[in-house]
Amino acid sequence: MGKIKIICRTLGWLLLALALMAAGAEAVASLQAGAWQPMALGQFWYNLDRGSLNLMQALVQRYLAPAIWDPGVIAVLQWPTWLAAVIPAGIFLLLGRRRRGRTSFS
Repeated sequence: MGKIKIICRTLGWLLLALALMAAGAEAVASLQAGAWQPMALGQFWYNLDRGSLNLMQALVQRYLAPAIWDPGVIAVLQWPTWLAAVIPAGIFLLLGRRRRGRTSFS
C-alpha cells in the first residue's frame, strides 16, 4: 500500500506542475494578446499531436460509443488545460496523502 501512495503523490505533484505551467502559458498568451486567451485542452492536445487526438476519437467512437465522445469528451476538451490537469492532480494527492498518527489522551 505504501508504494501506491508514493506513486499517487508523484503523479499528483507532476500533474500540479503541469497545471501551473499551463496556467503560466495561458497568462503569457493573454498578456501578449492584450485580452484573456484561455487555452482549451483540445487545442493544446491538437497542437501537441493531432494524430493521437484523431486516433483517440476514432477509438472511442468505434469501440466504446459515439455518445461518449460527443458530448462527453468534447465537453472536457473545451476545459482550460490547467483545469483539466489540476482536477486529477488533486485526486491523486488526496489518495496519496500521508496519514498522521493518532494521538491518545491518557
